[in-house]
Amino acid sequence: MKKTAQKMASAIIVIAALFFSTRGLAQTPAAAKNQSPDAIRPFHVNVPEKKLIDLKRRILATEWPERETVKDETQGVQLSTIQKLAAYWAKGYNWRKFEAKLNALPQFITNIDGLDIHFIHVRSKHKNALPILITHGWPGSIIEQMKIIGPLTDPTAYGGKAEDAFDVIIPSLPGYGFSGKPTAAGWDPQRIARAWVVLMKRLGYKRFVAQGGDWGNAVTEQMALQAPPELIGIHTNMPATVPSDVAKALQFNEQAPSNLSADEKHAYDQLDFFYKHGLGYANEMANRPQTLYAIQDSPVGLAAWMLDHDATSLSLITRVFNGHPEGLTRDDILDNVTLYWLTGTAVSSARLYWESKLAFFAPKGITIPVAVSAFPDELYQAPRSWTEKAYPKLIHYNKLNKGGHFAAWEQPQVFTEELRAAFKSLR
Repeated sequence: MKKTAQKMASAIIVIAALFFSTRGLAQTPAAAKNQSPDAIRPFHVNVPEKKLIDLKRRILATEWPERETVKDETQGVQLSTIQKLAAYWAKGYNWRKFEAKLNALPQFITNIDGLDIHFIHVRSKHKNALPILITHGWPGSIIEQMKIIGPLTDPTAYGGKAEDAFDVIIPSLPGYGFSGKPTAAGWDPQRIARAWVVLMKRLGYKRFVAQGGDWGNAVTEQMALQAPPELIGIHTNMPATVPSDVAKALQFNEQAPSNLSADEKHAYDQLDFFYKHGLGYANEMANRPQTLYAIQDSPVGLAAWMLDHDATSLSLITRVFNGHPEGLTRDDILDNVTLYWLTGTAVSSARLYWESKLAFFAPKGITIPVAVSAFPDELYQAPRSWTEKAYPKLIHYNKLNKGGHFAAWEQPQVFTEELRAAFKSLR
């Protein structure tokens, strides 16, 4: 009887593991047992092979349109670019290579406010490491920040000093990656910000900083506005600094204010271009995210939708698939797209645009210490003048000469140096 019971127990564990793996979520056997809702459960990725085979089949079965009628990217992602991406995706790309890299990092899941939240948590070996919570955006993921984990947690191995060390926590936004998908409305940046504070407290941190760009900035700024005593400062690479008169001129397609400095006029021109030529994806996801069934069904459709985020990042990615890697590689790009595909998060991630009622670039009145890194190929390079007005407790500002919207992903060394400098005064 004892042997029979042991066999039955083993069978239950195997069945549980198979259940999780069919969802791409192969957790430890303990995760299958009854646990308290706030338990922190180890997490391990193991995508079923049949999902990878199906992905390849779908890529090869793509119905292609005719090529664009112009010689540039003004009509969107060029046919030659997406076909090169698809060819490599189907015949050269290896998800398992990335999966192993991800599984080499400590990953966990915990339930907050009724939703499973996936996160990477790497503690530094150095004493007095400063905990930093880093939030990604769309069409990004935890992949954006993976290159900076080593330099932040182990600075002495990457040209830094022990006193530069961070503990790094990188959660997947609700509806993104391996986090749960909300089944009811209400997961806006404010609610996510509250959940992130719960996460940091649950991990035992009584003092931490936070960082974000894109949606990560929106969430991080909301954390700052909620002002939990544990949060001592934030850093952003996509700050909200645009003055009201500039925002009005952009909204109503008026002439730019006449008193703008050269840096301010440059930022105005960048925003004007983005509002006129780059907001299509955001408008659709903000208004009708559920309509985007096509990108949930077609991997190539999803890839094209994700690539066409902004003109400079699309141009960079086009060069990468033309054989000129710079900051990103073909594998970098496809790791991220494949993560969206395998987790089935094309539509669930888009709903964050529908949920949020925040003005992306309007100052929010943050009163805690703020650090800003202004990258030249961001949607706009925030001028120091606007930044100082938006953040009265500005502790760091640097205008960089290289890097774009996915700065940590594209320029990890520079980004790491920025974070070290940004929070030096708060240690």
